Amino acid sequence: MVSVNDLGQPVGGRLVGWRVPAHPPWRELAGNRVRLEPLAAERHAASLHAANRLDSRGQNWTYLGYGPFAEVDDYAAWIDTYCRGPDPLFYAIVEQDSDLATGVASYLRITPPSGTIEIGHINFSPRLQRTAGATEAIYLLLRQAFDLGYRRCEWKCDALNSASRAAALRLGLSFEGIHRQAAVVKGRNRDTAWYAAIDREWPALAVAFERWLDSSNFDSTGRQRPSLSVLTRQARRVVMAADDPLGDLSDRLLPP
Repeated sequence: MVSVNDLGQPVGGRLVGWRVPAHPPWRELAGNRVRLEPLAAERHAASLHAANRLDSRGQNWTYLGYGPFAEVDDYAAWIDTYCRGPDPLFYAIVEQDSDLATGVASYLRITPPSGTIEIGHINFSPRLQRTAGATEAIYLLLRQAFDLGYRRCEWKCDALNSASRAAALRLGLSFEGIHRQAAVVKGRNRDTAWYAAIDREWPALAVAFERWLDSSNFDSTGRQRPSLSVLTRQARRVVMAADDPLGDLSDRLLPP
């Protein structure tokens, strides 16, 4: 919303009732397929390192600023050195059935006064990739951020990382542009692609996630019925229609 101040200038609308959110608590986030636990070397390094070794060519590490780690002790030392602070706030993604950690994700650039937070440092082992558990892990992070009162949740990646960019769109995040020469990673230039979801989009996106994650959305072979991409695209249309009363209201997201 745009307002006009006493000088006749356009300004952003006042945030009536919004409060600065708390820093995310470093606690377990439980889902049906996975849970997110505060990352700890003694608890997670061995299973994460074993899961990452399934990526024999090391492709998962190409766009990250660290790794790969040849030895589990090196990986554990990195966790103890870089992953114990409040920002980034690292989580291990643990399978509920096996109790094994198979991926990592974090909050970072946590800025409560602006109500902004980012999800990043995502490293899903081959065992976790393309599973409902991987999607559930991101859903749990998004849900907690918006439940805490954050206004905006960001996703940034190397502009050449096509897999991460496709994932952001599948999750219902909006593309916001590319920051050229934004960083140097492993001695190479990085242009950064920006994506985000905002609080007024989240209720419709949450319905899309919950519908997709529901067991009834998968047939007896585990094949999805509506895809998450279809559901999140519909969710964004709901929000756009609400923002524009004259817009097309025909493509509403139906409940499960």
